[in-house]
Amino acid sequence: MSTPTVKPFYETVLLPQEELLEIGKKKRKLQIGVPRETCMQENRIALTPDAVALLVNHGHQVVLETLAGSGSRFTDKDFSEAGAQICYSPKEAFECHIVLKVEPPSIDELDYFKTEQTLISALQIKARDRAYFQKLVEKKITALAFEHLQDDEEMLPIVRCMSEIAGSTSILIAAEYLSNVHEGKGYMMGGITGVPPTEVVIIGAGTVGTYAARTALGLGAVVKVFDQSLTRLKRLQDTLYAPVYTSVLNPQVLAKALSRCDVAIGAIRSNTGRTPCVVTTDMVAHMKPLSVIVDVSIDQGGCFETSELTNHDEPVFKTYDVIHYCVPNIASRVSRTASVAISNICAPLLLALGDEGGVDSILRYKQHIREGIYVYKGVLTNASIGEWFDLPYSDINLLVGKY
Repeated sequence: MSTPTVKPFYETVLLPQEELLEIGKKKRKLQIGVPRETCMQENRIALTPDAVALLVNHGHQVVLETLAGSGSRFTDKDFSEAGAQICYSPKEAFECHIVLKVEPPSIDELDYFKTEQTLISALQIKARDRAYFQKLVEKKITALAFEHLQDDEEMLPIVRCMSEIAGSTSILIAAEYLSNVHEGKGYMMGGITGVPPTEVVIIGAGTVGTYAARTALGLGAVVKVFDQSLTRLKRLQDTLYAPVYTSVLNPQVLAKALSRCDVAIGAIRSNTGRTPCVVTTDMVAHMKPLSVIVDVSIDQGGCFETSELTNHDEPVFKTYDVIHYCVPNIASRVSRTASVAISNICAPLLLALGDEGGVDSILRYKQHIREGIYVYKGVLTNASIGEWFDLPYSDINLLVGKY
C-alpha cells in the first residue's frame, strides 16, 4: 500500500492574499457619421438633435452631413447647437468609424467606406444584390441591421416602432381619402350621433393590424379583423379595450365583409418571401364605389391582387372605382415622429457601444445585439443571405465567442 504524498506547509499560506477582480471595461469615444439619406422619398434620420446632445455630452463625436435632417424638419443649426459637426461632403460622414443611416447605403456610397468600419442601418435584403454583400466583405465592414436588432426581451424594437406608426397612420390616410379633399366619398372616419359609423376591415392581427384597429376604434369606426392565427386574434382582443369582430381568413366571410366596408387595410407580414395575396380581383370588384384600400403589405408584394406599387408623390390609383393607396415606407410620411422613434433606440445603443469599449466588446456580452449582425469584420454571418446569394458564411458565435 503506497504512502500518500504530504505537501509541505508554509506560513505564507496564512498571509492575506490579493483579491482577484474582473478587469473593468475600458470606455471608448466614438466617432459617429450621419450621412444624408439619398434614397427616394426617405425623410427620416436616425438621430435627432436631442440624441446628438446626449452622445456629445458623453464624449462622443457626431459628424452630420449638411441637410441630413431636412426631411424631418430639423435644421443644421439644430444639430450644430446640439454639438454635432456639420460636414458638406458625404465622404466625411462615411469615413467615420461608425456610420449610422436609416436606408442602407447604395453600392456607390460603399466606395466611401474605409476598411474595418461599422455600419448600422436597415438591410432590406430584397433590394440588395450579390455585389453589395461582396463589397461589404471586401471592405471588412461590421454591419448591423435594424430588422434583426433585438432588445433585452428579444423583441425587434425598430421593426415594432415602425409597424406601430404604419398601423396608426394607415387609418389616418384612409380618413383623408374618404373625405372630399381627395375626391372621396365624403365620409368622416367613425361617425356621430344619428349617423352610421364607417366600417373598417383589417387583414392581419400583428402589430400593424393592432394599432390600425386601435386608431380606427378611437375614431368611432366599426372594426373587423381577419387573421389566420387564432392566437394573434386573441392577443389583439386582449390588447384593445373595445369589442372587435374577429375571424379567421375564410374567403367567403372576408369577401362579404369587404363588400360592406368603407376602408380595407392590408396588414399581413410574411417572415419568408412574399406576402400571401388573400384578396382577389373579384373581391375588390364587389367593394363599394370610392371605398379605400391601404395596402401596408405592399413592401412585400401586397395582399390585394389589384395592388400596384406607388409613391408619396402619386400615392393612389383607382381600380373598379376603389381607391388604392400602395406606398411602401408609410413611416416616412410622418418622418419626425418616426425619426424620434428610431433615435430613441439608436442613441442608447451607441452609448452602450461606447461604455462597453466598442463593437467587439459589446458583442461578447450582449447576445441580443449580436443577433443584428449580418457581416462581422468582412465575414458574412447571416445564413439566409449566404444561401440566397450563394456566398460563404460563418456562425458569428464562432467568430466572437460567448461570455
